[in-house]
Amino acid sequence: MYELLKGLGSWLVSGEQWTGSDGIGHRLAEHLQYSLLATLVAAAIALPIGLLIGHTGRGAFVAINLSSFGRALPTVGLVVLVFLASGLSMWPVYIALVALAVPSIVTNTYAGMTAVDPEVRDAARGQGMRWYQVLFQVELPLALPLIMTGLRLALIQVVATATIAAYVSFGGLGRYVFDGLAQRDLVQVLGGAVLVALVAVVLDLALSALQRFLFRHRPAPQS
Repeated sequence: MYELLKGLGSWLVSGEQWTGSDGIGHRLAEHLQYSLLATLVAAAIALPIGLLIGHTGRGAFVAINLSSFGRALPTVGLVVLVFLASGLSMWPVYIALVALAVPSIVTNTYAGMTAVDPEVRDAARGQGMRWYQVLFQVELPLALPLIMTGLRLALIQVVATATIAAYVSFGGLGRYVFDGLAQRDLVQVLGGAVLVALVAVVLDLALSALQRFLFRHRPAPQS
């Protein structure tokens, strides 16, 4: 174990390991690209669904069941299935990552909308606001802390799972894990895993701090 950890330390601080197309810097940029793009696409799909369900109160079972679906989703199996249908491309990876992120965003958006005090909605309608004004000027601002929590959770899940890009011969930090397994290089495998974990933790802490700063005058959101 000591030799493994010593090798990991040398691997992480080696200057050669941080340069070139196979360097940590380049792989990190690829990993973040996959993760951010997938999360943005998931948000574009999930936010309208969560807002609509929360505003109308219809289809609540969708939000509830999506949470269980997201936890049970076989991500690698979905990648393989789409890979067989579409061939060698990033599409399988993006589809799997988007499918993973959507449930967290939908459920937290729905939870944020339902947490809005009904008397506040009634007061807004009593002032003559139309449905879209109530939605965007009253409900959405009040639900925003929980919505941001959902976005944060989705991004962290995607970052932790984006290693599957290497499963279909693309880049990202997962390249170290899969290449290390193929080469029986435990130091490289551990290095890739540690880097993914560090990125997820740093992003989580940064987004949590940003969320606390933005909503410091509100009660802390609950996921």
